[in-house]
Amino acid sequence: MAPNILFIMADQMAAPLLPLHDPASPILMPHLQALAAKGVVFDSAYCNSPLCAPSRFSLVSGQLPSRIGAFDNAADFPADVPTYAHYLRRLGYRTALSGKMHFCGPDQLHGFEERLTSDIYPADYGWAVNWDEPDVRPSWYHNMASVLQAGPCVRSNQLDFDEEVMFRARQYLYDHVRNTPEQPFCLTVSMTHPHDPYTIPDEFWGLYQDAEVRLPRVELAQDQQDVHSQRLLKVIDLWDKTLPAEAIRRARRAYFGACSYIDANIGKLVDTLAKCGLADNTIIVFSGDHGDMLGERGLWYKMHWFEMAARVPLVVHAPQAFAARRVAASVSTIDLLPTLVELAGGLIEPGLALDGRSLLPHLQGSLGHDEVIGEYMAEGSTTPLLMIRRGPYKFIYSSQDPALLFNLASDPDELDNLARHPAHQSLLKSFLDEVAQRWDLPALHQRVLASQRQRRFVAGALSRGRRTGWDHQPMVDAGQQYMRNHMDLDDLERRARFPCV
Repeated sequence: MAPNILFIMADQMAAPLLPLHDPASPILMPHLQALAAKGVVFDSAYCNSPLCAPSRFSLVSGQLPSRIGAFDNAADFPADVPTYAHYLRRLGYRTALSGKMHFCGPDQLHGFEERLTSDIYPADYGWAVNWDEPDVRPSWYHNMASVLQAGPCVRSNQLDFDEEVMFRARQYLYDHVRNTPEQPFCLTVSMTHPHDPYTIPDEFWGLYQDAEVRLPRVELAQDQQDVHSQRLLKVIDLWDKTLPAEAIRRARRAYFGACSYIDANIGKLVDTLAKCGLADNTIIVFSGDHGDMLGERGLWYKMHWFEMAARVPLVVHAPQAFAARRVAASVSTIDLLPTLVELAGGLIEPGLALDGRSLLPHLQGSLGHDEVIGEYMAEGSTTPLLMIRRGPYKFIYSSQDPALLFNLASDPDELDNLARHPAHQSLLKSFLDEVAQRWDLPALHQRVLASQRQRRFVAGALSRGRRTGWDHQPMVDAGQQYMRNHMDLDDLERRARFPCV
């Protein structure tokens, strides 16, 4: 029987901070650690664009942002782009999404047979970036309120969302085992924590004391930052300003608590699989869309290629199929589509565009690829900001900024820019030549500009008159819920009970 697939996603979870990768981490995540102990852990996994929507569009499609027009958080995701949900559905899987995927545009399913919840963010073009006015800071940009207001809460918008995500996901598993146990499923459970705002209930806030929360390792004066970082400081309204240490510590403490909240939900999902008898035939994949700088280098949120913003957790738990191991090679979330298709017993369709490469060799303990390609074209950028990660090196390039080149093996904090060193000019040239070969940057710049202009125009028009939203509306037929008079009571109770008696 084909394996079930449970794909769990966190939002804005910085891999370098997690106990998964840092033995000294104070963050408590026992359920994820238990999965990792019997799974395959990727120690150098990255997103392909450090922002929610572009990263997610690339993840579900296995294609780089520039190929599918995933330029920013208001990019239209075309309905004709194949996703892993399309592939698995063709293989006979039930495909469902509970939670966030930040789909923009009128298609809100993209191959998923069911979406169990709405999304937490809007599906329209209102957040389109504007390279025509790079110095204008729109009101919807991140600011520092999330940091300055950090602390415990009883309830928040994020909690409302994730509690629904979890309820619907677990109910889906209960319904599956009662109604369609013979058909394999691929259930994606995508929560919004630990994404800011940095607030979490006392249950998780209280797991940490201020003394246990480390302040950022690296502090840089704003005038010592790279050019893109300086732009980001203006984007988040922190330029020429400072944050009190107490606010930084409280934001990080709440973030730690939110990571533990995600872990508790992982535990609930694993427990549900076990109680439903699904654990032995379900592959569990855990990952995320990007990280969070959390004050490192004076930066917050994401939008850059530094490790805290770009690295994501990635664990594949399938102990019946793969021995526990750790993978040091660099991989990315565009590699998930071909991997999930192969794990489901399928093949990639010839002739369809695909940038990702299967992780199966890594899972099996043989040699696999060691390369990540990244593209960023959203807030704070003024032209495409590219990244190549291979071996020990990370190369970050924009045609308008000085290049950045780091050896992460000897410089994990990314402080020594080798692009300025005479001894590394040959290596720098090889990366520059590769950029010229991989991308037509003037043409890509014009594509991004054209897309931004079109979407801003359409958004302006659609804001007038009667509004018709694209936000997903999960429909529930109350006439088919629980007990109704067209149902036989004994038959209903028999079918609804699990295990059967």
